[in-house]
Amino acid sequence: MSFLDDFNPTQLKLTVESPTFWRVTFDNPPINVIGLEMMRELKELLTELEQNDTVNVVVFDSADPDFYIAHYDVEVDNDAAEALPGTPGYTAWVDITVRISKLNAVTIAAIRGITRGAGSELVLAMDMRFASLEKAKLAQVEIALKAVTGGGASGRLPSLVGRGRTMEILLGGEDFDGALAERYGYVNRAIPDAEFEDFITAFARRVSGWDHQAIVEVKAFIDKYTRLPDAEYPLHSDAYWAGVSRPEVGGIVGRLLESGMQQRGPLEYNLGRDIATIAQAQA
Repeated sequence: MSFLDDFNPTQLKLTVESPTFWRVTFDNPPINVIGLEMMRELKELLTELEQNDTVNVVVFDSADPDFYIAHYDVEVDNDAAEALPGTPGYTAWVDITVRISKLNAVTIAAIRGITRGAGSELVLAMDMRFASLEKAKLAQVEIALKAVTGGGASGRLPSLVGRGRTMEILLGGEDFDGALAERYGYVNRAIPDAEFEDFITAFARRVSGWDHQAIVEVKAFIDKYTRLPDAEYPLHSDAYWAGVSRPEVGGIVGRLLESGMQQRGPLEYNLGRDIATIAQAQA
């Protein structure tokens, strides 16, 4: 039995556009948070792609036009997540972001909607990011939880946007719309939403037609000069978990949940604007 016959995800949809072009669609209502099942399914997909020498391009998009990936599920069972198979010495999330950054296939984030926190970390681990001009919002909001980014954003952003802008993104904790994300280099390009799907599909099909070995070699040379050593990323994760494990962070998370976090409502649409007020409020 082939992988395609055996892979039956509930929060990812795999569409085989051609033998060389796959599309993976995030679909975890109400707002596409990254939880235990999505991580399990991503790891299963990555295991296949690591062994696959046919697929040239994988586009990651969302079934929800408003939320690409909202963020990590703050109520996830972390013990269960860490029990998932993965690279020894790596937390579950670092395992996913490092592995996706090392695939031979070209990975493209088609960002239509909001992606913050771990969602932003996931797209930063991909090879390219294209955003809807009108609908995309990106942010790293971990500073509101008294923590560094755990999935490697502080290691990947500097080579994309520079040191000062990385400081602004990570310490400001605010939303970047498609236009500003493009200007900073957070995404490759912001495309008018009416043209977004056609652009992504045409670009992915073009790249999927190139020789597989040539793609592998191009990526290897680029990675040589732009990727941090894998061993750096567990340090980020350790620092993140040390930060969010402080007792006072539980109070912040509680206030965020009471205010509508992880629900489809005003807070999640405007989290980059409102999280400071909630996080910095006195308990």
